[in-house]
Amino acid sequence: MIQAKQELLAALGAAVQQLAPDTAPASPFTPAFESPKQAAHGDFAITAAMQLAKAAKRNPRELATALVEALNAQPAVQQWVEALEIAGPGFINLRLKAAAKQAIVSEVLAAGTGFGRQPANGRSVMVEFVSANPTGPLHLGHARQAALGDAICSLFGTQGWAVTREFYYNDAGVQIATLAHSTQCRLKGLKPGDAGWPESAYNGEYIQDIADAFRARATVKADDREFTASGDENDLDGIRQFAVAYLRHEQDLDLQAFGLKFDHYYLESGLYTSGRVDAAVQRLVANGKTYESDGALWLKSTEYGDDKDRVMRKSDGSYTYFVPDVAYHIHKFERGFSKCINIQGTDHHGTIARVRGGLQAADLGIPQGFPDYVLHKMVLVMRGGQEVKLSKRAGSYVTLRDLIDWTSRDAVRFFLVSRKADTEFTFDVDLALKANDENPVFYVQYAHARICSVLAAWHQKQGGAVAAAPDLSRLTAPTETALMLKLAAYPDMLGAAAADLAPHDITFYLRDLAAAFHSWYAAERFLVDDPVLAGARMALLAATAQVLRNALAVLGVSAPEAMAREAAVADVAADGASA
Repeated sequence: MIQAKQELLAALGAAVQQLAPDTAPASPFTPAFESPKQAAHGDFAITAAMQLAKAAKRNPRELATALVEALNAQPAVQQWVEALEIAGPGFINLRLKAAAKQAIVSEVLAAGTGFGRQPANGRSVMVEFVSANPTGPLHLGHARQAALGDAICSLFGTQGWAVTREFYYNDAGVQIATLAHSTQCRLKGLKPGDAGWPESAYNGEYIQDIADAFRARATVKADDREFTASGDENDLDGIRQFAVAYLRHEQDLDLQAFGLKFDHYYLESGLYTSGRVDAAVQRLVANGKTYESDGALWLKSTEYGDDKDRVMRKSDGSYTYFVPDVAYHIHKFERGFSKCINIQGTDHHGTIARVRGGLQAADLGIPQGFPDYVLHKMVLVMRGGQEVKLSKRAGSYVTLRDLIDWTSRDAVRFFLVSRKADTEFTFDVDLALKANDENPVFYVQYAHARICSVLAAWHQKQGGAVAAAPDLSRLTAPTETALMLKLAAYPDMLGAAAADLAPHDITFYLRDLAAAFHSWYAAERFLVDDPVLAGARMALLAATAQVLRNALAVLGVSAPEAMAREAAVADVAADGASA
């Protein structure tokens, strides 16, 4: 069906060209199909007649009639189209022949893991996400970023982009000083609630773990650093360096539990030691995009859409927090990334205009709207019908590893991208543990497991694999047609999800695909006596399993070959491996 669609799009372009110069569009015409609002109206909708009518100075319905006549003369239309029908003011509804829909099975099986993927396009994208300061375990905001960011990276990978995953963090500043002081207090025997315990200190039990390891003169190694403790409770700088390395290691363990690896870690301190922050400020000053007022240096950010000008350098000589962000993104562009995406919490919304303004004011040829942002809202966790707010490990919040320990990596990954990033989300731990159709992760994975059970029974019965060239013309049941159309929608869904930075579209698609499969499973038998029909259905089963695996892989979720339901129903055995 993918090949049929491509050939039909080319036929549409040729038909429009054939009608020229009457159509004479003001801009080049791009052939496209739309999805009919109602399935009964056909498989594709063509709106070209209404698009071109004004330029052609013709009635849209009259133009549609001429376009249908031109289309019917195209070989691809003769091969793949059952009917072309004009509706309303000039819509053309296109109905495919059964063979066009059935062809998707062979296309999926031929492409395998590459089905839905586009060839390399020579472009690169950097996605920066998680970017947690090394002051504690990864919290739910980081968890949602991890799921969103990794899925978006995988989506761009399917579209032919070379993808770099980057983790940016602050290894200096007030929060790091608080971390060091909190650890030192623990080393000196203080704990939360004691007289003398600082109000601003971090209260989680992990601080005691850091102190114990420091006293034991442990060596800790993270992806980007290694440090050995001196054991001296008065060595505050050593405590700071050890605590940062310790928590970077802990965050690495969190990310490993999540199945996520970054290509590069970027330190905020490096922006200062390399002189990039000062260079960025000097460039903005030289470009006349700043001014002095009240002892501070201001950026003329209102010239770039901000609601007011912003302080860059305060009267005490320190920079405000968006200045290193400007320097950091200049360096991203200098590293060759013309497209960058930042995954951050909605609390960062105010920084967008000033960072983009600073980048435009630098006048380096950086595209407007650089970088792209995906802002997410926080996650509420429910367990046993109650909101969960505290974690002993963190002291004040639920962590990424808590979610994984309570449920599974698959559940965390799937659930946290199952809604648009800018909507609030409730993570229901009890739902994530259910082994029934209420749990969307189980519902999708169980579809794959069901298929594997049937295919295993078929292999045992036949003593071989699915036929290399099955007779797909036997796939005519309504539930089969619906399933094949859903398989054919996968490549376009991936492309749209990548363009819209919308990995939740994959979870919606997976649930729809699983529903189409489960409906077919309930309606038809598979291990039938007719070997030709059985072979065709095995091929469709194998194609469905392949697309389930491909889509789940984009989310970093596994596709198990066996699963147990709460009802403990032996589906395959109950109907001779046919259900």
